[in-house]
Amino acid sequence: MRAAAASAFLLVATGSAFADGDSLVDMLGPREIAVGEALRGGATGASSIGLNPAGVALNRELVFEGGYGYRQSDGASLVHTSACDSTSAIPGCFYYDYAGSNPTLDGMSLHRTTHVLGAALAYPLSPKFALGSTMKYFRFDSDVMSEPKSSGFTWDVGATARATEMLTLGVAGYNLFGSDSVDFPRAAGGGIVARPIPSLTASFDARWRLTDTDHTARYGGGLEYFVSTQNGQTGFPIRAGVLHDNGLNATYVSGGLGLATLRYSIDIAGRFAASRPSDKLVIASMRFYGPRLQSPSPDAPQ
Repeated sequence: MRAAAASAFLLVATGSAFADGDSLVDMLGPREIAVGEALRGGATGASSIGLNPAGVALNRELVFEGGYGYRQSDGASLVHTSACDSTSAIPGCFYYDYAGSNPTLDGMSLHRTTHVLGAALAYPLSPKFALGSTMKYFRFDSDVMSEPKSSGFTWDVGATARATEMLTLGVAGYNLFGSDSVDFPRAAGGGIVARPIPSLTASFDARWRLTDTDHTARYGGGLEYFVSTQNGQTGFPIRAGVLHDNGLNATYVSGGLGLATLRYSIDIAGRFAASRPSDKLVIASMRFYGPRLQSPSPDAPQ
């Protein structure tokens, strides 16, 4: 019994170093994972839920998305479903996320589950600037000794500025208001997205955990190259990225592929640790589109 208690305590004390799991990473999809989590300046649709709610206003479309991911380090299953409508006056998303992990230590099989239900809304003030907020209800359960269960509401906020067609900036704060939970830490992040040519996107992001005394950070960057067919009706995004977490002293390499048509798209991404004990993540999603409208250009005369 003492050995079991000691093992559980050790897992709690070191869990973040091995599992990487909390709301800041569990809610990310294949597109953002593939480019090193660097899409805060250009997140749209479901990507804006976990990165920057203001990004819902960057395009004008109705899209339904579902996804699944598996993380090797703690045997985590990551499930996501969402519906986003950015064709209305106030663009927004409704979503549900589930993360269930099964960490093992000294032969003990433990279990954690997180359910998140929420809505993200964006407020486009002009074609160049938008604000956004996310309200979410969470429930965190765990059978790990000394790891408290928790539930409640929390809020994210974000802003996006489209300087030009080629340059977009974004900033966001996570879990800034509402219930406190170790699994929903307060954090802030920002990023820049550049499109030197229409088919190439480059991005760089940084995120800091505000609840840590030393404000540990993740820095990431990536590229996406979009290959279109001759008729322009189908495309194949190719993505690659690098991510470094100075709190875990870990560097990750990621990549992904996609298939995009006018009616649906499929994305898959993988990430592995290049400078720490073996850790792999594979995640995929599928989107179905409704009406899609042309977005206002930030370079158009006001």
